Amino acid sequence: MAQTTASGNHVDLTKEECKDAGALIVCFGEMLIDFVPTVGGVSLAEAPAFKKAPGGAPANVAVGISRLGGSSAFMGKVGEDEFGYMLADILKQNNVDVSGVRFDSSARTALAFVTLRADGEREFLFFRNPSADMLLRESELDKNIIKQARIFHYGSISLIDEPCKSAHLAALNIATNSGCLLSYDPNLRLPLWPSAEAARAGIMSIWDQADIIKISEDEITFLTGGDDPFDDNVVLTKLFHPNLKLLVVTEGSAGCRYYTKEFRGRVTGVKVKPVDTTGAGDAFVSGMLYSIASDSTIFQDEKRLRKALYFANVCGAITVTERGAIPALPTKEAVLQFLLEEATIEQH
Repeated sequence: MAQTTASGNHVDLTKEECKDAGALIVCFGEMLIDFVPTVGGVSLAEAPAFKKAPGGAPANVAVGISRLGGSSAFMGKVGEDEFGYMLADILKQNNVDVSGVRFDSSARTALAFVTLRADGEREFLFFRNPSADMLLRESELDKNIIKQARIFHYGSISLIDEPCKSAHLAALNIATNSGCLLSYDPNLRLPLWPSAEAARAGIMSIWDQADIIKISEDEITFLTGGDDPFDDNVVLTKLFHPNLKLLVVTEGSAGCRYYTKEFRGRVTGVKVKPVDTTGAGDAFVSGMLYSIASDSTIFQDEKRLRKALYFANVCGAITVTERGAIPALPTKEAVLQFLLEEATIEQH
């Protein structure tokens, strides 16, 4: 293990730990422009103006990991247009590997109008007809970058349309054969699917392949056909599968629940004043995967896993204090500062 010298400042890492510290996480799927109202608590129709923000869950996660000091790459397709170039630049500025990004000259970068209404519900309006992210082909995959990954992370939106669906399944196959940990956040966006039945079938079609799954309470209710999302038995009998190393259920500000083969429990959330919840789940996933990538035995150690999930909760909490997803994703310094201030408050 790491040895600290007498000076206390210098730490020697073994070769394996150095590899862990830079373990690559490849995020596959959509990257788009979110248009967020300049004022909160209004419907899309009532919004006086919109501010553009980079979005798309897998891209958010890639940036989130990099901000925390991890190593990440994004794979997906954007339009060969101003928005597409802007998104690729944002990834580069955030030290995300873009060698897996492709540009499409025949389709536009996807747009999504997102608002948080006064009742707390999010409203989405998507412009994808088709958008560039839906047109990624298997032949355009950067196979080498997948083979280098410790973790391959993805959602379900890339399963909705061809040719992207086939590209996604091919990438999953490469990742599996390369020994990557497979991380799945279904990220249900019902308006994008042809029907609720298609969404349920599509999301569950790759369920049993994942090593790590993160879902929300709403998604449990949807996937189980209306069962109680708080019931452990529902989660364990209907959603936990034999290959799963970790299933995490996020509960917003209340924190999260975790299930592994050996143990299960709950990690409390962090109370902050929310401004915009967009990207909170992606920030949580970033924090969680960042910890898992650098600690491959975490699934066997409940204490370390709980610590990692609390770190992820803090990542999510910091993100909701600012508007937009990517602009609000925290750095490791911001998370550590938050934890330090929290510890100071507890001592007084």
